[in-house]
Amino acid sequence: MSKYHFNEIEAKWQKHWADNGTFHAPNQSHKPKYYVLDMFPYPSGAGLHVGHPLGYIASDVYARYKRHKGFNVLHPQGYDSFGLPAEQYAIQTGQHPAQTTQVNIEGGVDNQSNKITGYRKQLDNIGFSFDWSREVRTSSPAYYKWTQWIFTKLFDSWYCKTSDKARSISSLVAIFKQEGNGNVAAVCDDQIEVFSATQWDGFSYQTQQQILLGYRLTYLAQTEVNWCAELGTVLANDEIVNGVSERGGYAVVRKKMKQWSMRISAYAERLLQDLDTVQWSESIKETQRNWIGKSVGATVVFNVEGHDAKIPVFTTRPDTIFGVSFMTLAPEHELVATVTTPGQKQAVDAYIMATAKRSERERMADVKTISGVFTGAYAQHPFTKQPIQIWIGDYVLAGYGTGAVMAVPCGDQRDYDFAKHFDLPIPNVFQNADISEGAFSDKDSAVIANSDFLDGLSYKKAVKLAIYELEKIAGGAGKTNYRLRDAVFSRQRYWGEPFPVYYKNGLPHTIAVEHLPIELPKIEKYLPTETGEPPLGRADTWAWDTQKCAVVSNTLIDNQNIFPLELNTMPGWAGSSWYFFRYMEKADRDTVFASQKALDYWQNVDLYIGGSEHATGHLLYSRFWVKFLYDLQHVPVKEPFQKMINQGMILGESAFAYRVAGENKFVSKGKTKDYTTQGIHTDVAFVNTSNELDIQAFKNWRVEFKNAEFVTEDDGSFKVGREVEKMSKSKYNVVNPDDICSQYGADTLRMYEMF
Repeated sequence: MSKYHFNEIEAKWQKHWADNGTFHAPNQSHKPKYYVLDMFPYPSGAGLHVGHPLGYIASDVYARYKRHKGFNVLHPQGYDSFGLPAEQYAIQTGQHPAQTTQVNIEGGVDNQSNKITGYRKQLDNIGFSFDWSREVRTSSPAYYKWTQWIFTKLFDSWYCKTSDKARSISSLVAIFKQEGNGNVAAVCDDQIEVFSATQWDGFSYQTQQQILLGYRLTYLAQTEVNWCAELGTVLANDEIVNGVSERGGYAVVRKKMKQWSMRISAYAERLLQDLDTVQWSESIKETQRNWIGKSVGATVVFNVEGHDAKIPVFTTRPDTIFGVSFMTLAPEHELVATVTTPGQKQAVDAYIMATAKRSERERMADVKTISGVFTGAYAQHPFTKQPIQIWIGDYVLAGYGTGAVMAVPCGDQRDYDFAKHFDLPIPNVFQNADISEGAFSDKDSAVIANSDFLDGLSYKKAVKLAIYELEKIAGGAGKTNYRLRDAVFSRQRYWGEPFPVYYKNGLPHTIAVEHLPIELPKIEKYLPTETGEPPLGRADTWAWDTQKCAVVSNTLIDNQNIFPLELNTMPGWAGSSWYFFRYMEKADRDTVFASQKALDYWQNVDLYIGGSEHATGHLLYSRFWVKFLYDLQHVPVKEPFQKMINQGMILGESAFAYRVAGENKFVSKGKTKDYTTQGIHTDVAFVNTSNELDIQAFKNWRVEFKNAEFVTEDDGSFKVGREVEKMSKSKYNVVNPDDICSQYGADTLRMYEMF
């Protein structure tokens, strides 16, 4: 038998496929359509690893199968090239992100004279049947023109509860002109006051625009955010793991900043209900259901004694209203500073500072630690009028519900533990329930007692009557609540989509589509700052001329015709929330984000393959944007991905160097007991078979480690920790598929990964 020369055979057919456009899919065909898509890669390292092809090979096998079955198959590929992963790689290697992104995709030489094969060449070598004529890069101006356009559409829209969909902001203005906002059922900011048509007409333009910001689907607001000083940016909840940033493992604190946010909360119920229409794994669906977190209950309003202030509280158990013995506010609650007495101010301020160092996820997960501080203030019970102590505690989150809880220790274990710890009253409102050792939580068998007009009622009947009586005295109302928070949409970084926004008298104005894209300016110093000043603040030409409709020098700003542009950039998930539509369009990309003809033909993705770790990020944000675009009749579908498969993951053995907290000092694994340390992922290429780190290679690897101090073992070696986890570029534990393809052939790699 003659030798199998796989290198020659694979190269021959790969060239044939490329030369003949074998896998190019027409946008119209007599064949039935089938759209197969992978989550596109971040070009955030010097190439793919063997974990990437796991899903790509599976989708490629299926795409080829469907072609053989007579389908017109769309199977494209591209690059999620904007955002934190790509920028962090550039920073760590001392290069500009535009350069690293291009080299990592197309191949070339980096700043260390290393030859980079490039993602495209690697993907071709593995033999994928991608339609490369439809390639997208989220960092291409031709692409992000339409990301910016979608942002302007969100800005120019509000959510109407009556029609249960987004509508143009001009329709809302028309209602205000005719009848004011008293009868408007909208998802909007809570603090908007009622006004008449006459009052609206009398408001200044500035005031009108400020009011409209409270209704827009993307808006500016002072928001409690997750701030990472090391990364110099705000992070979304899904970008934080165990209280530190997912990328780099850096400390994250809570702070208030003025940010752009997306009103995804308007779509909570639709996001929940439409999960029943897609073929996804039950685990992914359940993750999204829990993240959305629907709760049915009531809002109860407590007056604050000695203040003209009210504290609204959402509860799923209004039947236990007579069991309230104290209230707990989130440390970030807006009323904390107002109600705290002078005698308690020092203790309260200290507690708030300590809480700011913990992420929301960390606070939610830590059920064992009991902490809190009495504000010195009292609220008034809506029925008994008795005083109730107001505390702050980090187990209450500012962004969930109203940021305040009515504590019923007899019916909630956290409240029970809190009351026991601080020696607070625990009144029992359940008939024949023993609460000597813990709270009584079996609501289905509960019979209410010691509760005035609720005595003797079951849970369901007591809930209805409690809500009725609260509404009668204007002390509350029935309400459905969602855990889903509006998504922070600003990043204080350079490598992202610029906002198509300029500021006139402090208020944002968007730029029309005919003047897009607003291109990211080239700046030399693109590094983030620990104080949160965006790198675009260093751009010399970053102002908008409203007469020339062009970006001009900052020196020309006169706040009459020329205004400053937004300095923040969009997050990494902006470009990935609609890219599946862009693949549909290849002929008319300059004038439409996707033509109606292409959209009507391809509809949505029939099979999507990607990781389950994106359940509360990309997969949720994409569904939100698609529903919005559907409302405005820009797309014909309500869901982006009809069927989704999670391919699982390939594991790798990671290496950790242990850094002393707060210092640029690393200690060998055997010496860690003498220090408080944090494990930092290090490239496995720097570690030998004895788990010893090449210190010099490690120092040369990252600029911030160049002058680091190293505490070695007694024999002079420096040992790392090892752990088996997901293979990932961010964990530096990867295996290069090029080596396998060159030694054994692409078919061998494909077969091995599948079987």
